[in-house]
Amino acid sequence: MQEAKPAIDPSIKPSTKPHIEVRDLEIHYGNVSAVRGVSFDVLPGEQLTLLGPSGCGKTTTLRAIAGLERPTAGEIRIDGEPVFSSARGINVPAEKRGLSMVFQSYAIWPHMSVFDNVAYGLRVRHASAAEIKDKVGYALDLVQMSDYASRSAAQLSGGQQQRVALARAIVFSPSVLLFDEPLSNLDAKLRGDMRIELRDLQHRLGLTSVYVTHDLEEALAMSDRIVVMRGGMVEQTGTPDEIYRLPASAFVADFVGSSNLIRGRHRADLSTGGLIALETASGAIVHGMDYGRPVSADLEFSVRTVHLKIALDRPTGTVNVWPARVEQSVFQGDFTQVHLAWGGQPLIARCAAMEPIAIGQDVFITVEPKRVVLLGA
Repeated sequence: MQEAKPAIDPSIKPSTKPHIEVRDLEIHYGNVSAVRGVSFDVLPGEQLTLLGPSGCGKTTTLRAIAGLERPTAGEIRIDGEPVFSSARGINVPAEKRGLSMVFQSYAIWPHMSVFDNVAYGLRVRHASAAEIKDKVGYALDLVQMSDYASRSAAQLSGGQQQRVALARAIVFSPSVLLFDEPLSNLDAKLRGDMRIELRDLQHRLGLTSVYVTHDLEEALAMSDRIVVMRGGMVEQTGTPDEIYRLPASAFVADFVGSSNLIRGRHRADLSTGGLIALETASGAIVHGMDYGRPVSADLEFSVRTVHLKIALDRPTGTVNVWPARVEQSVFQGDFTQVHLAWGGQPLIARCAAMEPIAIGQDVFITVEPKRVVLLGA
């Protein structure tokens, strides 16, 4: 059996030349536009996640990269070579793109053994018995399924079937792995464990991967970068930290985590110390930061629910301290979600588990200005 490949040396900087390039991709079904001008790059060894709600075009984009969907327009390059180009009339068949894909449904053959499931593609390609034994053994070792090689696939659990599907995808030593919501059929505990395993395996092999999910926790935990999609378009691209801390739009703020959206008019006369000020319809003054974004007459701030603090007594401080009233308090184990009435607008604060606060209780709420993020148009 081959020796395991060494772990990636973190001191070695990855190439800045994209491994995958998607440019101005469009996919139409009749009069319906499933993908509208999507562009992004994936660097060598990077895990990039396409994140968004159902119907946003993320799976269609992934299938276009795989060669399973023919785009209407745009270009897709792998290692600098076009595999699809509407302008040049290029459409390389899926089997010649050097990619492997792991599907949501696993697509495991129940009448075959684990070994035969993983070996099937190699046999179709007329690999020798020695090569099949070597490569299948290596792939099963990687996903910790060597002890199940002779077992019928029909006897496997969901998590084990997912490992077999992953072994089948990597047995060809592909340059790129594509994942289409591969963990969505697993229970919550197993899904969390598999996230860690998949991320570790992707790092150890140094594989470039594109991962599709609608699960925020999955995207934040597994990704080097995230492309947030909505309505067939890209809303924002960035690292998990950037996407979470500095959402570019109201949609990203609300979809990537839980946020309060606060709208109002710009009060330039109250802006000071690098802060900008907004006055709500009820007259409350909110100070926040623009983070380099253009400031207009009408503003919208995002405040994460975890950053909003509640106090029974008025905190010391001169900005972003307001009275509010508790409308509802919901205990959810590790945290308590408190619904507040604030100047005619509802707000939500997600706090560490705390003693229940009585409905109708008058409280004070506060938030650091650096946690109040100006959104784009």
